[in-house]
Amino acid sequence: MPGSTEGFVARVDRLTADVTEQGRRVLNVIEGAFDALFSADAGAAGRVVRMDDAIDRVDVEIEKASVRLLADATTEACNLGDQTLRSVLTVVKVNNELERVADAAVLIASSVAEGRIGDGKLPDTMRVLCNSVIGILRDVVRALDRSDAELARIVLHSEDAVEQFKSALLRDAEQQIADAEMTVDLAFTLHEIASQCERMADHCTNIAEQIIYAATGKIVRHTDAGWVDVPNQRPAGA
Repeated sequence: MPGSTEGFVARVDRLTADVTEQGRRVLNVIEGAFDALFSADAGAAGRVVRMDDAIDRVDVEIEKASVRLLADATTEACNLGDQTLRSVLTVVKVNNELERVADAAVLIASSVAEGRIGDGKLPDTMRVLCNSVIGILRDVVRALDRSDAELARIVLHSEDAVEQFKSALLRDAEQQIADAEMTVDLAFTLHEIASQCERMADHCTNIAEQIIYAATGKIVRHTDAGWVDVPNQRPAGA
């Protein structure tokens, strides 16, 4: 006889809550990395780097729990249903994306901890860029918590703004170099940090895609025309 789905649904809900909490943990890491960046506080940056240990530990725990759930469902011949399976797949993929967001934040903190920022004045556009990334991750975690597909779609369209802010930052840095107000080394470091910010925003849009998939069953992809829904057709005879 097939097993009951009730216990498995409860376990999926627990996993979803765990990955949402992981999102909040990653948000704290990002905020700490940016605070250290603007204060050029190497000690604070070092503490952010050490925060990544908890992120990595929870990442592994969630991955193992997800695999164990699917294995148990198979053993008990339990038909989880499309919605529950989508939720499990979303947990696994979102968990992976969050770990990569944290890695990017740690790389930024490491730049500060290594003294690569010094006491140079950062362009105002750097703060705008960093605040945008914080806002995007905050929204995507909120969308994950609420299973809010509409908020997730808003996150998708925020990625373009991050790219624009990065371009503005690099133009500001070039001008400051020309005016002898910034060293080439600092400009190079800022370029690396801006690239990490762009990477974090990209991971957040990947999470937003998964939230939409879990909540609606729709697959969204980025094209030259913008974000579009991809027809999700079952193969013939399925």
